[in-house]
Amino acid sequence: MPKTSRAAFDRRPLASAEELAAYLGVPLQTVYAWRHRRQGPVAIKVGRHLRYRWVEVEAWLDGQSADQAA
Repeated sequence: MPKTSRAAFDRRPLASAEELAAYLGVPLQTVYAWRHRRQGPVAIKVGRHLRYRWVEVEAWLDGQSADQAA
């Protein structure tokens, strides 16, 4: 049986910037500002569009809660 990466099992659709903003409850401009300042979750450019992997969004959120506790 061939080895497969974790990414092969996580085939959820990528989130758009609008979906991410709605999920986090922040304005869309905040998502764009995070991208510009390299502060938010890692974004992927697909053509002209920004997309986000949910697993990376969740990891970023986990990191945010750890920062708040410290």
